[in-house]
Amino acid sequence: MAPFLTPSSDRPKHEMQYFPDMLTALPSESAEFRRVLWTGLYSQVVLMTVPVGGDIGDETHTVDQILTLTSGTGLAQVGGKEQKVKAGDLVIVPAGTQHQFINTGSTPLLLYTVYSPAEHKATTVHKTKEQGDKEEEEGRDEPPEWSQKSKAENEREGWVKVTE
Repeated sequence: MAPFLTPSSDRPKHEMQYFPDMLTALPSESAEFRRVLWTGLYSQVVLMTVPVGGDIGDETHTVDQILTLTSGTGLAQVGGKEQKVKAGDLVIVPAGTQHQFINTGSTPLLLYTVYSPAEHKATTVHKTKEQGDKEEEEGRDEPPEWSQKSKAENEREGWVKVTE
């Protein structure tokens, strides 16, 4: 797998985005705690690497989140319930739900997550959780304004066409 390109901070083009081997090649290519791969009008794809003994942080988002684990083992704590998780599992965290993912294995816990709508700046790359926490606290990791618009606003502005 080739290294990931830096994503654009512009609105997405009407073209396919392709990321091959997401379930088989991530361990050799992933090193950052958080890397935004793509940001769309209504969603965002983010790659995460949780180091051995690490976690993503106890948090609650105002957006929906879908996490697909690609390598490692961990513990998902979502809405007051716990679930052991492993590569191949998918976990959904509805907006407004407190959650935490902890790496309980002996290798990094790798996953990609889809936020809907976007949760991070379109070009975000955080080498460590500490860097991510700091940028979030300082307001430097905010999603682009264009990714927070309603369907009606995007239709009105011509970013999406209404077809019947």
